[in-house]
Amino acid sequence: MVIDFHTHVFPSWLRGRREEYLARDATFGALYASPKAKLATAEELITSMDAADVDISVMAGIGWTDAELARRCNDYLLEQAARYPRRLVSLCGASPAWDESTLAKELERCAAGGARGVGEMHPDSQGFDIAIKDATATLMELARRLGLLVLTHASESVGHQYPGKGSATPEKLCAFIQAYPKNTIVLAHWGGGLPFYALMPEVGAALANVYFDTAASPFLYQQRIFKLAPEAAGYGRVLFGSDYPLLAQARVLGQLREAALPPDAEGAIAGGNAARLLGIERR
Repeated sequence: MVIDFHTHVFPSWLRGRREEYLARDATFGALYASPKAKLATAEELITSMDAADVDISVMAGIGWTDAELARRCNDYLLEQAARYPRRLVSLCGASPAWDESTLAKELERCAAGGARGVGEMHPDSQGFDIAIKDATATLMELARRLGLLVLTHASESVGHQYPGKGSATPEKLCAFIQAYPKNTIVLAHWGGGLPFYALMPEVGAALANVYFDTAASPFLYQQRIFKLAPEAAGYGRVLFGSDYPLLAQARVLGQLREAALPPDAEGAIAGGNAARLLGIERR
């Protein structure tokens, strides 16, 4: 089974009104200001999945700042997951910076509608410091109570700059995960390099409920990351993710397969870990 844990899709009406919403939502504006930044629909994702032999995709929201826009896009994700129940899984977009009532109402509504998690959070554009517990406490407690995992963007401390890179680096992410040992947390983009710090005993101990996805790997690391990072953090902690439509699903999946990992390790990363995390029966 192949599960892509990190994709983004949007309703067609948003693609048709991109310019209007670039100014309305800070995260959308930061990530999709360039006309070259692709916006895909759920139907296009299904077509990509069929071409790449991906069984299931997890549709993540983005770190919306506008609560009404988030609600409408969350509705779309929930509707598409219900339309394709054997192919698509929905997370929901939300911001820790919203007032408690708005945040609680949206997370409870999405959880009741079938969402499996919250995210992808984008701390910089959403206006909070992920290392400060008071900034995320309400969202994390709601997520824990509702049984929702939390997916957050992660950034590298070094390397090239790109739209949305931000400052959620390993030092801050380590403080975040240590503050919430009872939450299930997924750090996107290899956790900004945090898996390598898992070789430190105190960091490794903090990763009990933490996973790393492989989204956007070709833009960030050499192909060897698929061998080295799982060896450091554990093969059971890595989730295949493409960041579709930023990257083709087949391209990132090809990197995983070219790593020539032991079959059990490749299977765990390709979908076994995600299936266990999401409670999906392996096919």
